[in-house]
Amino acid sequence: MTLVLLQLKSIMKRINGVLLFLVLLLLPRISEAQCAMCRAVLESSDNVGAAEGINNGIVYLMAVPYILVAVLFYFVYKKMRT
Repeated sequence: MTLVLLQLKSIMKRINGVLLFLVLLLLPRISEAQCAMCRAVLESSDNVGAAEGINNGIVYLMAVPYILVAVLFYFVYKKMRT
């Protein structure tokens, strides 16, 4: 019985890892962030390149704090384990 539970736990870890990888891989495609004012201004003009540039800039500005916090938590986690 315990062997079956250990195998099931191992399989679930792999599935969770694969799902996390897929979510992180597809996240930039999903998150096309824009504020309402930026969207209104850019939709009124015909410059598609500027709209894509604004979208990419917003996503990069949004991602940097999350990456910094993730790195901080990683180092805290490593410090607590040792």
